[in-house]
Amino acid sequence: MAPRTVPAAELRRALAVARRLSMPGMKTSYDVSRGDADPAQTDIAAAVRATARALAQQQPGRSVEIRIPPLVAVQAIAGTRHTRGTPPNVVETDPHTWLALACGAVTFADAVADGRVRASGISADLAGVLPLTEPLE
Repeated sequence: MAPRTVPAAELRRALAVARRLSMPGMKTSYDVSRGDADPAQTDIAAAVRATARALAQQQPGRSVEIRIPPLVAVQAIAGTRHTRGTPPNVVETDPHTWLALACGAVTFADAVADGRVRASGISADLAGVLPLTEPLE
């Protein structure tokens, strides 16, 4: 099944949510599995899914699996294709850290260094593809 295309307007909204959440003093506790019902939480979940899918759209491939549990996992980045079992290149983080990475509020290297991102494999460095760029259209 082909990945869903993220429209430019949806990516713009998602990046706006990411920037808003990345401002100093914003609440950082977020857990869909707890059943958080705050409407803002649905905005966060939508922003996480849209930005992850946009990265996969902008950087097509299957060599790196990006996981933002419990919301989304995508495969991206050109290179050796993964087909079965645990992928050789995995990046995993929480929703708030992902959004901070997506909008450029934190660098990939800093997030890895302070333990907010777990990255394994020689191709699991997303520094060259994050932050996401605003669509021009």
